[in-house]
Amino acid sequence: MTSASDNLKRREIPFCKLHPDQNPAHTAALVLDETPGILHLNACGPHLLEVDYELHLISLKEVEELLVEVGFHLAGDLLVRLKRALYYYTEEIQRENQGHAADPQATRKVFIERYQRLNHACRDERSDVWRHYR
Repeated sequence: MTSASDNLKRREIPFCKLHPDQNPAHTAALVLDETPGILHLNACGPHLLEVDYELHLISLKEVEELLVEVGFHLAGDLLVRLKRALYYYTEEIQRENQGHAADPQATRKVFIERYQRLNHACRDERSDVWRHYR
């Protein structure tokens, strides 16, 4: 039997330092804000994001896939990749043991929910003068 504290996870997500965005942790925190299952986001530095989440709602793999799909570049050194693989594996096993099978559409659902919350004004980048010009 697992306790409620076993479902609460705190992980660090390191970002690649060679990306043009000089503060990807803060930008990622803004992207992940109000994502279902994520409880707390803390940019510990410009390239390190600390994430607290509920495992039965979202996993580290889903969070990182969401960030990569949006365009973030995660750190890829050997130690980080080993940790990431270990977290992915243990979280997947824990979710399966609790009856929360991985949802292949979870990342897509997060994007859909976020898209529905955004303001959908006209996104034509041309000025008013050029929009009416034929």
